[in-house]
Amino acid sequence: MPAERSPFDVSDAEIEEALAVCDGDPRETIRALLVGQAYLEHEMSRLKADASAGFRRRRWHAEE
Repeated sequence: MPAERSPFDVSDAEIEEALAVCDGDPRETIRALLVGQAYLEHEMSRLKADASAGFRRRRWHAEE
């Protein structure tokens, strides 16, 4: 059975694919990755703000 892959492991093929999407331009590849990261951070902040404090603490009342 193969070892479980960490979500932080990035293969050479994935790196090549990211570069290919940006026509081989490493600066554009980095820019695209940073924009994607900023978008995800913004979405996480928005979702945290939208969640109630009780939900974030996992304290909600179960329906009886």
